[in-house]
Amino acid sequence: MAEHKQGGMDIREQERTFAGFIRMSVWVAGIVIAILVFLALANS
Repeated sequence: MAEHKQGGMDIREQERTFAGFIRMSVWVAGIVIAILVFLALANS
């Protein structure tokens, strides 16, 4: 069994996936806020 070496793993793919997840979350939150503002304005 190989010895474990701290920080020896390549995490570029995980970092790209996480960045995509954050980007998509920001877009979805913005769209939801825009829809809520539209509904609030259209209902008054």
